Amino acid sequence: MIPNFPGNLTIRNARIFDGESPALVEGSITVRDGRITAVHGTAEDSGAWPGSETVLDAGGRVVIPGLIDAHFHAYALSLTSALNETGPLSYSALAGARRLEAALRRGFTSVRDVAGGDVGLAAAIEEGLCPGPRYFFTGPALSQTGGHGDIRAANDGSCFHGGHMCEVVDGVEDLLRAVRHRFRTGATAIKLMTSGGVISPVDPIRVPQYSAAEIRAVTEEASRRGSYATAHAYSPEAISHSVLNGVRCIEHGNLLDAETARLMAEYDVYLVPTLVTYDAMGRRGAEIGLTEVGAAKNQEVLAAGKNAVTLAQEAGVRIGFGTDLMGDLEDEQLAGLRLQVEVLGVYEALRSATSTNAALLRREDLGRIAEGACADLVILDGNPFDEPSVLWDGSLNRIVIKAGHIVSSDALRAGHAAMDEAISGAHG
Repeated sequence: MIPNFPGNLTIRNARIFDGESPALVEGSITVRDGRITAVHGTAEDSGAWPGSETVLDAGGRVVIPGLIDAHFHAYALSLTSALNETGPLSYSALAGARRLEAALRRGFTSVRDVAGGDVGLAAAIEEGLCPGPRYFFTGPALSQTGGHGDIRAANDGSCFHGGHMCEVVDGVEDLLRAVRHRFRTGATAIKLMTSGGVISPVDPIRVPQYSAAEIRAVTEEASRRGSYATAHAYSPEAISHSVLNGVRCIEHGNLLDAETARLMAEYDVYLVPTLVTYDAMGRRGAEIGLTEVGAAKNQEVLAAGKNAVTLAQEAGVRIGFGTDLMGDLEDEQLAGLRLQVEVLGVYEALRSATSTNAALLRREDLGRIAEGACADLVILDGNPFDEPSVLWDGSLNRIVIKAGHIVSSDALRAGHAAMDEAISGAHG
């Protein structure tokens, strides 16, 4: 169990990627009460910081900020939407807690759940009842009738108003009520479905969803609460419809074109690509029961996804990082870094998963190694700028630190006694 109080720590002999600069800095990091109190250069590295409880000798390994997955789904236990939406919430919460713990052990010290989650799950992590990343959640995503969050097929005559991950809400007044309810119950942002999706049964991917008045009502209400709305959108039509009506972030965006990328940059709208989910579904679709319709949609967005990220980069769009993995595909989370590196290179991919995502969350104390930042860190078994695979190879050792506490990670550390020996014990 990870303690729910902040820790004290000194990391010596490290090569530090601070989340912003492409240059690695050699030195040490001191942590007091779960926050970084200083980053010392080699000449200043004088051993344990006064009051530190633990000293780690990184042995020249690279230390990066804790990773942030900005498109996570704790309750996405299956690729079958009905199972995710209508099963017992107690089961979803328990299974979701295990998904969150696994993400933390991979090095994701923060996640943004953009369709699901609730204040109870967030409080359980915060209070130390279960280990997990810092948990930012939107509650159920908002979908129009027949939109991406409506699980009913055309021949399904049943009623569906919503479940654990999505809620069907139409009209300005009802949307305002839904947004206010989410903020009342602890949501940190609002998620809108503004285009079709891969696994939803009746909505073409390219068609924009929700009217301008409906989107505007949501974005303005979120802004009044000091927050924002993010939108699931694939096509240029849906993306521009969302951007022009106040959405601050686009999820996926696979069918983005150059003109729409420039519009996003003009309005300072983030893109959170989720390349790995399409790659994983393409490779493992039969294994996970992807439908024929879903497979055809997936192929369309898979082929275009990397190009969309390139267009966004060329236009100057701020690019985050997300995974959107459902069901058994959750074990592909680190592979998302590989795909992002293939498009952006190591430096920009690391920024996406650290400081850029932190800015999206409006948490400047995350995603960075700097004085005053939260002591969420990952010690890699190598230098990703020389050998990028150390970012995603789960067979290699890594030490994950959240709020100054070392996270036990036996699965990732098996057979790597050298890193265990780096933990030199308690120091007063």
